[in-house]
Amino acid sequence: MRLPVFRNHRRALVLALLTGAVITAACALPVAAGSVPSSGHPPTPSVGGSEDTQGILLGLFILLAGAKLGEEVLRRLGQPGVVGELLGGLIVGPFGLGLVTPGDTATAFAELGVVVLLFSVGLEVRTDDLFKVGRPAVVTALIAMVLPIVAGFALAAVLGSPPSAALFVGLALAATSIGITSRVLRDLGVLDRTFSRIVIGAALVDDILALILIGLGVGLAEGDISVDAIVVGVAGIGLVLLGFLAARRARGLPTSVFTWPHFADTPLVPAFLMMLIAALLATAIGLAAIIGAFVAGLIVAETEAQEEVERDIKPLAAVFTPFFFAVTGAQLDLSVLQDPAIAVLAVTLAVIGVLTKALGGVLGARSIGRWGSIAVGFGMVPRGEVGIVVANLALLTGVVDASLFAAILVAVVLTTVVAPYLLAYAVPRAEAEAVDAARSAARGT
Repeated sequence: MRLPVFRNHRRALVLALLTGAVITAACALPVAAGSVPSSGHPPTPSVGGSEDTQGILLGLFILLAGAKLGEEVLRRLGQPGVVGELLGGLIVGPFGLGLVTPGDTATAFAELGVVVLLFSVGLEVRTDDLFKVGRPAVVTALIAMVLPIVAGFALAAVLGSPPSAALFVGLALAATSIGITSRVLRDLGVLDRTFSRIVIGAALVDDILALILIGLGVGLAEGDISVDAIVVGVAGIGLVLLGFLAARRARGLPTSVFTWPHFADTPLVPAFLMMLIAALLATAIGLAAIIGAFVAGLIVAETEAQEEVERDIKPLAAVFTPFFFAVTGAQLDLSVLQDPAIAVLAVTLAVIGVLTKALGGVLGARSIGRWGSIAVGFGMVPRGEVGIVVANLALLTGVVDASLFAAILVAVVLTTVVAPYLLAYAVPRAEAEAVDAARSAARGT
């Protein structure tokens, strides 16, 4: 009897070969992506490339194959594909099967992947639409940042943590991963909806405020609070506003502006360079590279080249973006949950993280309807890379111990994993609510 999962034997054969290749490669050459052999000696070059190069390539292959196989399984089960990529990274990573340990190269691919993702998201957003939701986006960002900081700080303080450690617990729960949310919203096909624009706008404000507070938190922990954090915040706001202004000025710019260089057979090449420049400018200021990439996407979106660039960037996003989710999943160490105290604390922090962000969305975006505001709140739930950065900073500065660090890290990743399910639940209801509201408005006229 033929399995119903596959329409024909060819699909089954391709998937079997891919799975077999992952297992065979992993057994033939255990590797840590970007790592040096255990002997400590540099690899000996060979005709087919150095041992190190082979290790890097194999590590990247395992990460990408693991992410895509995870996505394949989850999609066939009717679940969000991004969860499959996260779980795929967990399974092949150092805390799963141990087939690969993401190193510098894998991390660079992950960073490029999320930069490309946010650039492509910017391509699908119009500045006019963002301005329309400016007020609810800002209010949502403020409420959804204050609530988790206060709740996280209070919980850590009750458990006996010093104020500096409690502050970092709150900060780890405050930031929003725009990369995770935008990917899920895109997969659901609702990036152009009002609640999606509010989420994106609020996440941008969230990231800038988070960077200011993180800088102040580090300064407080080290006993040296400077004006650098405020400067970064002001520069970040200036960069975003400048990007909006440039986008308005670029409206209607012909495609020929992108293709006049002889090297530009497609407008994607100059647009990609613009994305890298904007990302580099953001990092030079002290912001996350994804903010600059998103701004670059906003600018290109207002030009006549938007459709062609959006079409050409999709294959790149399909290749590079999974590295970001796989590397994120590979950082989750579930073994720490064997300690009941850490497990309870991690789950409690994750629940607080979900509830406070959801409440922030409900209060900040209540004007768009009940389910629309809930979708906004759920869209703010994933902490992703920003929360992980905060946890790492807290550990490096000695503010938190290994146990509290593990609890924070697990809580951050749990919010990242649960967010797609929450959005998948809320978005259809928000869509139905919007349709009913439109029908009621039409009958009223």
